[in-house]
Amino acid sequence: MRLKANGVRGWALAAAAAGLAVVSVPVAAQSDAEARLKKVEAEVRALQRKVFPGGDGKFFEPEITAATPATTQPAGAPSTTAVTDILARLDALEGQLRQLTAGNEENANALRLLQDRVAKLEGGSLPEPVPQAGVSATIPSGPVSGNAVRTPAAVTTTTTTATTPRPAGPSAARLAGVQAIERPSTGDAGADAYSYGFRLWEAKFYPEAVQALTIYVEKHPNHSQISYGRNLLGRAYLDDGKPREAAPWFLRNYQADKTGARAGDSLLYLAQSMIALKDTKRACIALAEFSETYPALATGRLKSQFDAARREGKCN
Repeated sequence: MRLKANGVRGWALAAAAAGLAVVSVPVAAQSDAEARLKKVEAEVRALQRKVFPGGDGKFFEPEITAATPATTQPAGAPSTTAVTDILARLDALEGQLRQLTAGNEENANALRLLQDRVAKLEGGSLPEPVPQAGVSATIPSGPVSGNAVRTPAAVTTTTTTATTPRPAGPSAARLAGVQAIERPSTGDAGADAYSYGFRLWEAKFYPEAVQALTIYVEKHPNHSQISYGRNLLGRAYLDDGKPREAAPWFLRNYQADKTGARAGDSLLYLAQSMIALKDTKRACIALAEFSETYPALATGRLKSQFDAARREGKCN
C-alpha cells in the first residue's frame, strides 16, 4: 500500500510539473512579444513624428492602426489567445513601419529636389551645362569651288568654362544673307533640296547648310545625288570646325555605297577628320584603304589632297 501511495504521489507531482511547463511557455512568449511590441510601437511613433512633423494642425498625424480584428470563428474552433492577438498586432505594426520608412525616404528625396529647383529659380536662371573640351579648326578664307579641299590649316584645343556667355543669335546681316540664297524650284524635290544645301555651303553658311542637307538625306535617302549629299553634309561640318560630327557622315557615305559618286572622297575626308582629331593611327588606316580601293583617285583627281593628308598624318 505504501508503494502504491508513493506511485500516486509521484504521478501527481509529474502532472503538476507538466502543467506548470505548459503555462510557462505562453507566459514567456507573451512577455517577449510584449517587449517586441513596445519597441516597434516606439519606433513607429518616432517615425511618425519625423514624417509628419509639427502639432499645429498643418499636418495630419496618422495613428497607429490596430490589428485586424479577429473574424468570428466557427463553433468548435480554438479561440485565439492573448499571445496570438499580440503577434497579429505586432505584424501589422511592422508592416506599417516599413511603409512609413519608404514614405520618409520618398519625402526626403522630393524635398531635396524641390529645394534645388527653388535655389536655381531664385538665382535667376537655370545653370547651363558645362561644355567639355572641344576641337576647333581654323579654316583658310577665300572661295572654294568644285571639288577643292578645305583642309583645316591649324587645329587648336580649347576648354570652355561654365562662365562662358550664351552665344547670341544670328545677326541681322547673317539672316539677310541666308534669306538671299535662292531656293531652287525645278519640280524635283530631292534635287532642289540638295542644291539649296550646296548653295548655303558654297556661301559659307555652314550651320544652315548642315540643316538643309540633313533634311535632304533624311527625306530622300534613295535620291540619285545622295552620295553627293552625305559627303557634302560631312564637309559642311568639317568646314565649320567640327570634325567629330563630320567623321560619321563620311564613314556612312563610304560604307553605304563604295561605288557611289563621292564614296572615295568621303574616305579621304574621313582621314582628314581623324587628323584634325589627332587620331593619326585611324587616319593612316583610312588613307591606306583609300589608296587600295580607289587607286585612280589617289593618282588622279584627289592626288594632291591624298599626298598632303599622308604628310600631315605622317603615314608611311
